[in-house]
Amino acid sequence: MAVAFIFPGQGSQAIGMGKGLFDAYPASAQIFEEVDEALGEKLSELIFSGDPAQLQLTANAQPALMAVSLAALRALESEKGVVLARDAKFVAGHSLGEYSALAAAGALKISDAARLLRLRGKAMQAAVKVGEGAMAALIGAEPELALKIAGEAAAASGATCEVANDNGGGQIVVSGAKGAVELAIEIAKANGVKRALLLPVSAPFHCALMQPAADAMRDALAATEIRPPVVDLVANVTAGPVRDPDEIRNLLVAQVCGKVRWRESMGFMHDNGVNLFVEIGAGKVLAGLVKRTAEGARSLNVGIPAEVDSFQLTA
Repeated sequence: MAVAFIFPGQGSQAIGMGKGLFDAYPASAQIFEEVDEALGEKLSELIFSGDPAQLQLTANAQPALMAVSLAALRALESEKGVVLARDAKFVAGHSLGEYSALAAAGALKISDAARLLRLRGKAMQAAVKVGEGAMAALIGAEPELALKIAGEAAAASGATCEVANDNGGGQIVVSGAKGAVELAIEIAKANGVKRALLLPVSAPFHCALMQPAADAMRDALAATEIRPPVVDLVANVTAGPVRDPDEIRNLLVAQVCGKVRWRESMGFMHDNGVNLFVEIGAGKVLAGLVKRTAEGARSLNVGIPAEVDSFQLTA
């Protein structure tokens, strides 16, 4: 049996996430303390009992989700004897989850991942003024049709509209200038797409409008130590394996504007023998996508103490 550990992205955050891990396992509590220290603030207080609107902010949600994922992994390591280098064939993460995956696999220090994600969140929010960008989900669209819709919307509006996420199972997200994305929704409906709706996000992630954020991340990543991960990372922008630190650095920069090729990433891992996907951290979004992207594979979630306690890697 081959296993992949996968790490969630933005949208999975909720007040109270990770609190059970913090209370139950000293190894998990240490992660939250390390993130607080790296950021120079009590992010853990916001995560456990703060204002949901504040946690929703991209600059907070990104390091917060990483902290919960790593706290869950540390619980598995301390309580269940999990060793990533031995027990996983691949790691992968959805958007910001790629940083969680790299920290889990020893390529990034926890403190560096926290600081990078805080910067990434701020830079992505600052790249486009609030209200000028948008993202929309096209539910039931095939990848080829989504590309066609985005291209038509961009051409007709003279503004950016691109496929940002291909999540699998007919879940595709387009991103760009607000007018262009709204036009894409109309084009999608005219092309028989089952559902097309604006997403409640604060910026148009994973499109060319994020270039200022990519530039900021290029500078920050150039100054950050990246080590080879202990297992292959399946990268968002290539849907293929990578271990070389310089290549990882370049891919993390490209990822800011690039499409999250999650469907293809899952397909690559499944085609290479993975039949169990373990989602580490808050929520169950990625585990839900396993059924749609890796037929016949199983999924597990590890984000609360009960899931740590019941965890086993046997078939």
